[in-house]
Amino acid sequence: MKFSLRSMLGPFKKMSKKSLTYRLISRTGKSPVLSTISFAAILAFIYADSIMSNLFINTANSKTGEVLPSPQTNSPLVAGEGQVVASSLPVAVSNTPKERKIEEESENDDPLIPPLKASVDERMEWFRRKLPELEILKSNELSEKFHGRVLEFFNNKCSAQFFMVWLSTAQSFGPREFLAVDSLFSTSPDGCLLILSSSMDTPKGYRILKPLLDRGFNVLAVTPDVPLLVKNTPAEAWLDDLKSGNMDPGSVPLFNHLSDLIRLAVLYKYGGVYLDTDFIFLKDLSGLRNAIGAQSINQVTKKWTRLNGAVMIFDIHHPVLLEFLKEYAMTFNGNRWGHNGPYLVSRVLERIRDKAEYNITIFPPKAFYPVDWIKIAKLFKKPETEADSKWADDTLADISNDCYVVHLWNKRSRELKIEEGSVMARLIADHCNICDNIYDP
Repeated sequence: MKFSLRSMLGPFKKMSKKSLTYRLISRTGKSPVLSTISFAAILAFIYADSIMSNLFINTANSKTGEVLPSPQTNSPLVAGEGQVVASSLPVAVSNTPKERKIEEESENDDPLIPPLKASVDERMEWFRRKLPELEILKSNELSEKFHGRVLEFFNNKCSAQFFMVWLSTAQSFGPREFLAVDSLFSTSPDGCLLILSSSMDTPKGYRILKPLLDRGFNVLAVTPDVPLLVKNTPAEAWLDDLKSGNMDPGSVPLFNHLSDLIRLAVLYKYGGVYLDTDFIFLKDLSGLRNAIGAQSINQVTKKWTRLNGAVMIFDIHHPVLLEFLKEYAMTFNGNRWGHNGPYLVSRVLERIRDKAEYNITIFPPKAFYPVDWIKIAKLFKKPETEADSKWADDTLADISNDCYVVHLWNKRSRELKIEEGSVMARLIADHCNICDNIYDP
């Protein structure tokens, strides 16, 4: 049987400090010496309990009980067998409950989300007030290291360069997002995944990714330098205009639009594979070049009707990426969801559909988007009848044979529970390394 100081203290922690104090004092009140000793013991106990709580909060994985290294140390992160990447974790770490509470509250107060039902004038006035808080639009001491960190990271004999963008809080990088990263390495174990994210480029983000790092996978979260990414591209003037406060950012949260911009710019500057964080990976993508996927096709002509930029694979400085950036800057609309994202790539590629010099492969929906967002919920359900089981078996076989990845459409499926025996549960179980929290939404 194993014992720990924490388990031994457990019964005492269930007793309120007020109750414990009262009982000790009531028993020793008749003796001044004993009262003094008891009071000192109480203070020592409370202090020790506080230290133990902080120690375990900061250094233990709450699910595995594994002790984590102090986020303040600059110990190297293992990026693969025989490969080491220097850690760039911030030195400042929230160590007290009060500091952690402040950190979480500041995370939830997102300056990128505009006020609801505001007029254009009200929204622009709000945006001008928020501009000083928008660190993502500036270059700072950490983001200015972006280019060097990217080059160093990809100098790890990577089989492919993968990118994801995460502009939400680290707290909201949940089990589904972790499963996406986990499944990527099930198909591309020697690939290098760079997550462009200031919130994940923190001790908290490091702890989230640590199970993958411990297994030698190459994954790193890096604070992006947006001004650097758009420098000398058509989007540079757009960013300057936005930062001046003279542009309406729109009613759709700005992080959606910035995510659309960052994925285009990082592919243009570095080349590689961009992926959203809501995929299950079934086949290795590293053999594909200059490709994008159709979300829907005309059933009669078999020509695509809409493309999607949730998966994009392009060489560095590919000319179509420059066209995407031009379109972004010239037609930006912050009030229409998708206008600067999936609709943008559709508009551009419609114009150059017959121009062979761009040399782009457009994959049919089955490659990246085999299940429409309207029907995605069925993949999460456990079969209840024999007919359901046959459908699940047939669907699983079709997806496994014909698809590179499966888009989960998180906007629709985030709250859905993955039920045991469902198509989704079986897909994930066959394409994960760590496989934790499969059934957590």
